[in-house]
Amino acid sequence: MGEQRFTSFKAFYPFYLSQHSNKVCRVLHYIGSSLVLCIMAYTFATSQYGLLWLLPVIGYGFAWVGHFFYEHNKPATFKYPLYSFLADWVMLVQGVTGTLPKEHFYKTPVK
Repeated sequence: MGEQRFTSFKAFYPFYLSQHSNKVCRVLHYIGSSLVLCIMAYTFATSQYGLLWLLPVIGYGFAWVGHFFYEHNKPATFKYPLYSFLADWVMLVQGVTGTLPKEHFYKTPVK
């Protein structure tokens, strides 16, 4: 069977959520994204632009730890960088507001 290709963010987002079923993985994404916002605000408030290199390290670092050690999958960023970047922020907003659609999370079969 051929590999699935996404041609819209609307089609991609349920797949993205299915790759973030593990709560620890999602929390690590939230921490990384929140730190990115804090560092960005601090950088611009203090004009310390040399700190901007930390943004991808912090943002992706926390997310990738979640994927490799908790979710045990390959981050969607490698295949869909723009959709994944957008989905990170949508997931953060939905997580914070309590509107995250959990029906897309993978359910582990009971053994």
